[in-house]
Amino acid sequence: MDGLLNLSATPWAAAANRSGGGGPPTALPGRAPLSVFGVLLLTLLALLAAATFLWNVLVLATILRVRAFHRVPHNLVASMAVSDVMVAALVMPLSLVHELAGRRWRLGRALCHVWIAFDVLCCTASIWNVTAIALDRYWSLSRHLEYTLRVRRCISNAMIALTWALSAVIALAPLLFGWGETYSEGNQECQVSQEPSYTVFSTFGAFYLPLCVVLFVYWKIYKAAKFRMGSRKSNSITPVAPEGLEVKEASQQSQMVFTVRHATVTFQTDGDTWREQKEKKAVLMVGILIGVFVLCWIPFFITELINPLCSCDIPPIWKSIFLWLGYSNSFFNPLIYTAFNKNYNNAFRNLFSRQH
Repeated sequence: MDGLLNLSATPWAAAANRSGGGGPPTALPGRAPLSVFGVLLLTLLALLAAATFLWNVLVLATILRVRAFHRVPHNLVASMAVSDVMVAALVMPLSLVHELAGRRWRLGRALCHVWIAFDVLCCTASIWNVTAIALDRYWSLSRHLEYTLRVRRCISNAMIALTWALSAVIALAPLLFGWGETYSEGNQECQVSQEPSYTVFSTFGAFYLPLCVVLFVYWKIYKAAKFRMGSRKSNSITPVAPEGLEVKEASQQSQMVFTVRHATVTFQTDGDTWREQKEKKAVLMVGILIGVFVLCWIPFFITELINPLCSCDIPPIWKSIFLWLGYSNSFFNPLIYTAFNKNYNNAFRNLFSRQH
């Protein structure tokens, strides 16, 4: 997943052309190597990497510290946070180094292979973890009676294992099976294998297949939630108060309270129940998670699939923008998930508090 934001391609090249030289302006005495825009953009990307790392580490620390989180679906969230931490710690910094070198790879063949392998591994795992969370939400909403905690734990652990196994196969295939070359010493290039067959295999395995799964799953989640909420409203009970029965209607709660000989019976009326509110929040969370995932990654994978197959000349600056847009998904994932969970918000506030 190469093609980093070419900050040097525009301001550096423009400065070199104005001076009549062909190299980067670092070779020109008294001339600043980066424009103000370039410095600001590099700073923004560095802050994105740091924020992605810190926020996902915070999620992991919270899950490890709060005992109530040591169960599903938090193990899926932990797996997603691990993949996103690895993106921020192992992929984005080397991407910035590659960018500062003017898209030249000067760190050797071995480190190039390591960087590309971790790039594909971590990004693919992050995408499939989003898919696993969507599947878990769908089964918990549509089959909440059969989808017990024990079944949920087994299935979630299996999905985590499959996620990382599939990501490893896609990432290591060029190295293990000689499926294209990632490093060119003469051109000082380090990029994902451009072999057309590997491009189809990797893009479909890393993005297009999970994309189809999450879109189908969200459609099923929406239909299941809508059906359940509609059936509850159609089957709502309108209580009739017989003689001698005191009826009180709560002004701020969706319930009727009946008092008969010191006994109180509560019936839920047409308002949203606690489970309905929880389901609506889950549907909204999964929808936003999937929507951001699609918006962040689809531009990159479209260009990644088209470029080797049709030999199209896509401007490097756009390939770079699309790549970093995909990286930013690792920053948005924990923000979206924890924003819809009050337990995380409370745990964050108490994470560094002194225990008495």
